[in-house]
Amino acid sequence: MKHAHTRNRFTAVQNRYRSLQAQIALVGSLACVIISSSALADEGAVSVWLPGQFGSLAAVPGESGWSLPVVYYHASANANAGANFKVAGRITGGLDVRADLMLIAPTYTFETPLWGGQAQVSMTTVAGKMDVSVDATLTGPGGSALSRNDSDSLTSVGDFFPMASLRWDDGNNNWLAYTQVSVPVGSYEVGRLANTGLNHWSVDVGGGYTYLNSKTGHEFSMVVGVTYNFENPDTDYRNGVDAHLDWGASQFLSEHLHVGLVGYFYNQLSGDSGSGARLGDFKSRVSGIGPQLGYFFKMGERDAYLNIKGYHEFDNKNRPEGWNAWLTLAIPLGSARK
Repeated sequence: MKHAHTRNRFTAVQNRYRSLQAQIALVGSLACVIISSSALADEGAVSVWLPGQFGSLAAVPGESGWSLPVVYYHASANANAGANFKVAGRITGGLDVRADLMLIAPTYTFETPLWGGQAQVSMTTVAGKMDVSVDATLTGPGGSALSRNDSDSLTSVGDFFPMASLRWDDGNNNWLAYTQVSVPVGSYEVGRLANTGLNHWSVDVGGGYTYLNSKTGHEFSMVVGVTYNFENPDTDYRNGVDAHLDWGASQFLSEHLHVGLVGYFYNQLSGDSGSGARLGDFKSRVSGIGPQLGYFFKMGERDAYLNIKGYHEFDNKNRPEGWNAWLTLAIPLGSARK
């Protein structure tokens, strides 16, 4: 970034991608039906919100028009045999989960300002394979004892996760407000260990901030949100209110390449409830941190973006612990300008 031309090019490339990045992990909760939610149907000490959904450049406005973030997500998490979880109506001992999922989030960014900001809507869908195994099932839906070392695998589709957001920019400072809803249309069955649907509604609201200096290439983003969960009607189980924080920090090494760190903190504020919550309030928490790398490249006449990031989890309570990796391709489809 030694010359004005380079700085302008650097800024233009970022602008084309920024509106995509905020939805990439939307992964709707990103749909979030990923390991943190779909595998355990949101009752196994997991959240509708998928930690890591948001990352770098989350609050920065971008180009108007259509975009298509596509995400491949792999996750692995486990808990020892002494840890009990409520999974789709079953109380299990120990847990081992693997997820390979594809998330697609068609996104439209409006050209006309709304309340002085840039409005954006998206719809995240998810499909993939879940593998779940347990050391023992202590009770089934009817209270009967089941065999040890049970396992299950499912390849199917998940829920829908519509999101609406507003972004404002003021020089190096950028702000975000969003609302996301989970719509329970995915594959779900009481008593099944592997589910790709949550079987209950939820609403998540939050806001974020991004510092982006196009002259130096320094960037830092943070998004905070709260999730309210409705009851699963088939198991009479309601997750408590969740709070989450996603963050990302990076340095642009050139107009095409940036590297940095990403992380998240998740903490349950209120306990689980309902007649199905037989393990008590079961408040959970987990944190994660890891590296990221992003690269801008040409796709036809437009700039696309590829991002790789991974998280190692720690400080878990009433929740499986493991690692997850994201491979994201952000595809610009066209401007809203005539």
